[in-house]
Amino acid sequence: MKRIRSVGIVGTGSYVPPKILTNSDLEKMVDTSDTWIVERTGIRERRISSPETTASSLALPASLAALQSAGVKPEDVDLIIVATSTPDMTFPSTACFIQDKIGASRAACFDLSAACTGFSYALETGQQFIATSTYKTALIVGAEVISKVLDWTDRNTCILFGDGAGAAVLQPVADNYGILATSLGADGRLASILELPVAGCIHMSGREVFKVAVNTMIEAVEKVLDSAGISQEDVSLLIPHQANIRIIEAMGKRLNIAQDRVFVNLQKYGNVSAGSTIIALDEAVKQGRVKDGDIIVIVAFGGGLTWGATVMRWGG
Repeated sequence: MKRIRSVGIVGTGSYVPPKILTNSDLEKMVDTSDTWIVERTGIRERRISSPETTASSLALPASLAALQSAGVKPEDVDLIIVATSTPDMTFPSTACFIQDKIGASRAACFDLSAACTGFSYALETGQQFIATSTYKTALIVGAEVISKVLDWTDRNTCILFGDGAGAAVLQPVADNYGILATSLGADGRLASILELPVAGCIHMSGREVFKVAVNTMIEAVEKVLDSAGISQEDVSLLIPHQANIRIIEAMGKRLNIAQDRVFVNLQKYGNVSAGSTIIALDEAVKQGRVKDGDIIVIVAFGGGLTWGATVMRWGG
C-alpha cells in the first residue's frame, strides 16, 4: 500500500492568443449586438487563434510559465496530462507534443476529455498519481482552440467561446495543505444538450444547460466543502467556470458567497472550455488574490454532461 501524500498546486501559468474579437466585431458577422451579448453573458471580448495555431502551441508558453513559477525543470516532470476537446491530432496525444516542445523527456503523457470540466478531471487524476507516490511532479494543462469548431453563423454559440491555455504544476505539499476534497460527476443522459460531433461544430441548448449547470455546480461545491469540513464563510475565493455571468452570479447568491470572493474574467476571454478555470486561477494568483493559507474552490461543468469541484488550501 503506497503512502497517501498531500498534493497541491505549486505553480501556475497561462497564455491566450493576441487576436481579440470584440462584440462589435461579431456584430458585423452575425445578427447580434454588444448590448445583447453583455446582458445575457457578461462577455465583452474573446481571444481567437490563427489558423495554424494548435492546442499544444498555446499550451507551450502556459506550461513553461507554470514550471518557472514552481521552480521546476522540464526534465523533472514525471507526468503530463492535457485536458482538451480540441487536440492537435486524434493521436499522438497533445500531451506528447507538449512533452517534446518543453523537453520533458521523462514524463508519461496522455490526454483527457471532459469538455469544460476537463481541468477538474485532470487535476484530480494527477493528484492520485502523486498522492500514492507513483510520481512526484505532474504538469496539468487545459488547452483549447475552440474557435476552430464553432459555427460562425450561429449567434447562440459563436459569441460564447474563445481560445487559450492554462497549466498547473502538482507536487507533494505539507499536511493539511493542497487539495482537500474533490467531487466529480457526469450524466450521459444529457449528452445531446451540449455536444461536439466528430468533424462538426459545437451544439448547445442554452436554457437546458443553464439550469443543469447552476444546480450541479452548487451541489458539487457543497459536497466538497462538507467533505473537507469547511464552511462557505471560510472560502477565500471561488473560481467558477467562466461560461456565463448569470450562472456565476446565481451560484454566488445561492452559496452565500459574496461577489468580491468570486473571481470573474469571462468579460475578457469568454468560455475557454478546459482552459477556463486554470487561466482564471493563474490570473487570480498574479493579481495577489490568492495567498498562503487561503481556501480556494474551483468548480466547472461541461459536455457529457460533466461537472466537478475541488477545494484546496493554498501553499504548504
